[in-house]
Amino acid sequence: MSRIKLIVGLGNPGSEYEHTRHNIGFDFIDELAYTLKTNFKPEKKFYGLVAKTILPEGELWLLKSSTYMNKSGTSVQALANFYKIKPDEILVVHDELDIPCGQVRFKKGGSNGGHNGLKDIQSCLGSADFYRLRIGIDHPGDRNLVINYVLNKPTTQQKNLITQAVDKSLAVMPELFTSQFNVVQQKLHSK
Repeated sequence: MSRIKLIVGLGNPGSEYEHTRHNIGFDFIDELAYTLKTNFKPEKKFYGLVAKTILPEGELWLLKSSTYMNKSGTSVQALANFYKIKPDEILVVHDELDIPCGQVRFKKGGSNGGHNGLKDIQSCLGSADFYRLRIGIDHPGDRNLVINYVLNKPTTQQKNLITQAVDKSLAVMPELFTSQFNVVQQKLHSK
């Protein structure tokens, strides 16, 4: 069984995107880095900010791409290729329109659901066989409203629900690091 060696938080660079719905992946990975007592450093060859920590299970890399969301795969592919990390050793954390705000889902592989970050990662890796931590942000109700919706900050109520989802996700990281993927899924999918 493989273990997670790279966790990627999806988002857009720049202060105008900080803490928007689309940057939940960045927010999550910042909290994870803080929990693991590691810091991000710019790495031009990986097109992003990179942090590394050593767990009992081995090295763990954290990545925030400095490319825009729809080019996230460039960064993921560069780091994964350099450290010989396979798709099934990668966890991508991202916002999910099709999940109610505050809920979180964990899965391996499957469709990109129209998410441009996932679409580009799949294309660059040549595989959809990576893990996803999908943090619900609700859907605005009309597909024509999606772009404006994801690029704006959540309401106070949504922010509270998202914070709870991030905390719940951080609480299962020890099981994730030890490849107890069924346990991670059970804990995250329970009410």
